[in-house]
Amino acid sequence: MFFTITAFDLIVVLILAFVIDLVLGEPPFAIHPVVWIGNLISFFKRKAPSKNRRTYGIFMALCCILFAALIGTVATLILDTESIPALIRYLVAAWFLKMTFAVRCLMDAGKEVYGKLATGDLDAARNDLSMYVSRNTSKLTPEQVSSAVIETSSENFVDGILSPLFYFALFGPLGIIAAYVFKAASTLDSMVGYRDPQYLHLGWFSARTDDILNWIPARLSLIPIFIAAVLLRLVPSFSRSLDPASAVKIAIEDGTKTPSPNSGYPMAAFAGAMGIRLEKPNVYVLAARNPYPQFFHIKLARSLVLSSSVISVLMCASVLYIIMDRFYILY
Repeated sequence: MFFTITAFDLIVVLILAFVIDLVLGEPPFAIHPVVWIGNLISFFKRKAPSKNRRTYGIFMALCCILFAALIGTVATLILDTESIPALIRYLVAAWFLKMTFAVRCLMDAGKEVYGKLATGDLDAARNDLSMYVSRNTSKLTPEQVSSAVIETSSENFVDGILSPLFYFALFGPLGIIAAYVFKAASTLDSMVGYRDPQYLHLGWFSARTDDILNWIPARLSLIPIFIAAVLLRLVPSFSRSLDPASAVKIAIEDGTKTPSPNSGYPMAAFAGAMGIRLEKPNVYVLAARNPYPQFFHIKLARSLVLSSSVISVLMCASVLYIIMDRFYILY
């Protein structure tokens, strides 16, 4: 047995990390481990050769993933050092874990655009949206702007929240390391995982790795989204706004309609749950029979993101308890 970390330790760290995220949000870039990973990726990008770019891309990805694993290892060793007071160990480990997911950041991104649309300032809403999506926002209608915000929020629910929590829970005492390995792959994909000529070969390995690591969480995302929709329906203000059954139905029907093998599932689930149509012009349409979203649906989506995140944390805590209680010998 390499670690003395218990299920109780990990559950405390998980809950503390979630609270830290909601209360404090993102720290300054200088002390953000994921920013460090991004800086390393940028360094490799600047040094990329003009030939053998696929081989170099694999080397770059492995180096960045190893660096992320080392960060996670430091946090894990601190958590496992019994000579350090338990409260300090928990807070340090929780701080490191929090850096792998971003609930508050994801919710705040939609808040800005919502405010501009609510006041009728479409140009400002388009401008704010351009910071979060790659599509051309200059000619989008209010409905298309609302759709883009909800698409981004629902897609990022998986790779920005659920996936790192999934790997943290799955790997038990090695969970912080696993969460950082995932985060490195996700960051690599966001920086080099494109299909244009510049990154087609350089980011090939990074994009495929991200697709593989998100494959299971994307499909599992239907569970917390469904449960969150069920619970939100108990709140009078949401009782007529959400349809949990439709979330699953539309996700199954339309989950494969996006270019990405994974992003369609959470997006379609959100579309089904909220009874709206999500569309990226000339690329995909999800829940085509539903009406286009209005600006107030952005606020509803934010509530669904938060509720789904809470459910995800509770699910991961349950998995930690079950795995480490029954299979502790593995650790």
